[in-house]
Amino acid sequence: MRRITQNKPRAQGTSRRDFLKLVTTAGAGLTLAMNLPLALAADSAATVAAGDFEPNAFVRIGTDGRVTILMKHLEMGQGTFTGLATLVAEELDADWSQIVAEGAPADASRYNNLLFGAQGTGGSTAMANSFMQMRTAGATARAMLIGAAAQRWKVPTTEIQVKQGILSHAASGNSAGFGELAALAAQQAVPDTQSLQLKDPADFSYIGQSLPRLDQGKTDGSALFTQDVQLDGMLTALVAHSPRFGGKVKQYDATKTLASPGVVDVVQIPSGIAVLATDFWSAKKGRDLLSIDWDDSAAFRASSDEMRREYRALAEQPGAIARADGDASAALANAATVIEAVFDMPYLAHAPMEPMNAVVLVNGAGCEIWNGEQFQSIDQNVVAAALNLKPEQVKINMLFAGGSFGRRANPHGDYVLEAALIAKAKRGIPVKLVWTREDDTRAGHYRPMYVHRVRAGLDASGTPIAWEQRIVGQSIMQGTAFEGFAIKDGIDSTSVEGASTLPYQIANLQVELHSVDNPVPVQWWRSVGHSHTAFSTEVIVDELARAAKQDPVDFRLKLLSQHPRHHAVLKMAAEKANWGAELPADWGRGVAVHESFNSFVAQVAEVSVQDNGSFKVERVVCVVDCGLAINPDIIRAQMEGGIGFGLSAALLSEITLNDGKVVQSNFHDYQVLRINQMPAIEVHIMPSAEPPTGVGEPGTPPIAPAVANALSAVTGQRFSRLPLKLNS
Repeated sequence: MRRITQNKPRAQGTSRRDFLKLVTTAGAGLTLAMNLPLALAADSAATVAAGDFEPNAFVRIGTDGRVTILMKHLEMGQGTFTGLATLVAEELDADWSQIVAEGAPADASRYNNLLFGAQGTGGSTAMANSFMQMRTAGATARAMLIGAAAQRWKVPTTEIQVKQGILSHAASGNSAGFGELAALAAQQAVPDTQSLQLKDPADFSYIGQSLPRLDQGKTDGSALFTQDVQLDGMLTALVAHSPRFGGKVKQYDATKTLASPGVVDVVQIPSGIAVLATDFWSAKKGRDLLSIDWDDSAAFRASSDEMRREYRALAEQPGAIARADGDASAALANAATVIEAVFDMPYLAHAPMEPMNAVVLVNGAGCEIWNGEQFQSIDQNVVAAALNLKPEQVKINMLFAGGSFGRRANPHGDYVLEAALIAKAKRGIPVKLVWTREDDTRAGHYRPMYVHRVRAGLDASGTPIAWEQRIVGQSIMQGTAFEGFAIKDGIDSTSVEGASTLPYQIANLQVELHSVDNPVPVQWWRSVGHSHTAFSTEVIVDELARAAKQDPVDFRLKLLSQHPRHHAVLKMAAEKANWGAELPADWGRGVAVHESFNSFVAQVAEVSVQDNGSFKVERVVCVVDCGLAINPDIIRAQMEGGIGFGLSAALLSEITLNDGKVVQSNFHDYQVLRINQMPAIEVHIMPSAEPPTGVGEPGTPPIAPAVANALSAVTGQRFSRLPLKLNS
């Protein structure tokens, strides 16, 4: 892979004005400042008229005609750069070949995620929260370019046409590219948002098309990831962490480490002992030579089996009520048939392809970070507090990330903070912190383990009349900046989502929660609470259908009559999968439907059971309703990726503890799905005129229950534990 060397990092403390000067003196042309809810547009008008543009903008048009879209959301393989640029290009009427995507700087005042109030990427929110924002940015730039053309040609703005990056005036025969008009456009007043006329969807030329992706360079090594950053004098750091959560360093001996070739220094930080060396392998060898005596007096020592027994005991007791419709207890007492099951779901690691890493330089002016940055404003504030700096003194350069699945959006800024503290000890020297795969598997942050106990009842006609669900697990929001709005009356909404929002028409429904405290670090994982609630709810619904002697699809459709989008995706999935058609011997077919992040997904899975007791997922048919489809190819890719990710957890992945230590270490014992294990996948996108919603996560939740239900169909066995195993 080609190494990209940045020998001269940008000077620390670069102000907005300095950045502006850099842009304008470089002849960049038009930079359009946008601030949501576009309240600063009027202020910006004066600024723009004076030729003094705000640096934190979404659109920059150079004199060479290149249109740079500044991206507030991280590109980690999910296609955000392409999707957001499509919205701007559509309203700007640019030619796609002139569009370039670039990561925006950290600036919470301009680039906040509109759905969770901090600058960051997560919760499948990028397209949903930027749809109007980016279209408005493109339309505003277009209006200013038209204004410039009208001024130069002395013609009415209404007579100017814009098409594929060219402005023209038919009567005079004048025409010009964006670049030719950029400087003059920069002097135009920013139009009031209310005066802009966004396109009618019937006139869309880019939205709805599978445009080529803008996150190029990943196959030839030219794309810039954190691991590619090389700065003059940079050191590589690895940290030795306590093998048990809550353990502390009692004492250590670094004599052998410091004598090891390439090792430069050893630094103690709150989370462990950091070894700094001239390169990764020297740091790794030096860390292996450390002698550390750990203080485990306050360390967590339980095993997964012990925790599971504790969770199961809690599930027998009433918890905090997340939802209560009717009287579930009384209805269960009067039910003709009661189905009961206890579900076990383990801790899960994020295991992105790119291990955790960050490059940090601390000097007298502040701190500069190079990172596949998912939580800019949170990391900025965490690092600033730790280094006694103002947030604006922490400059973040957003690079690509090789996956994340939530891991790089750590609410405590864990690995970024760790890198900053090490760099603080080596002021003036850039430090690249690298967590090995083993480091993140054994000392990372995890999707919590959960136990669900579900009891559901049918009346004599086979109609569900009662549902009681108790969920036991750690809260991922407790102790974070999101606790205030995510936890109400003891209920972490992310622990129960998907269960507390169960769409099925059941008159008596109660969902309860036990939030468990322990020091195992937890964090959101792709699809968050839906990653476990979809499994328990959709498996129980299948069991209810079986007990009622009804077809699982028909059973669900009747209960979803008041939820048309659930109903529609389920119906289409059944049709596309040829539901009910005969399968080969020892094959089974299962279904699941689930809403997450305001997108609706139904999946039908087909499995084959082998003579040796193993099984294989052969085929998955997926239907998604995510509102208006911005880029169908990316939507299909996200559904396929979400299914593969969910299959890892359904079939293979599990983090277990023994005496407080994580047992697994790398991909050999924390397995994820290999390409040869991927089933044939068909993705169908429901036509929709609804506003676009997320696609990064909704493909994951339904796959585990769809596969479990398919296995039940062919084996008759009940599946209530992940990963799925026959005869367990």
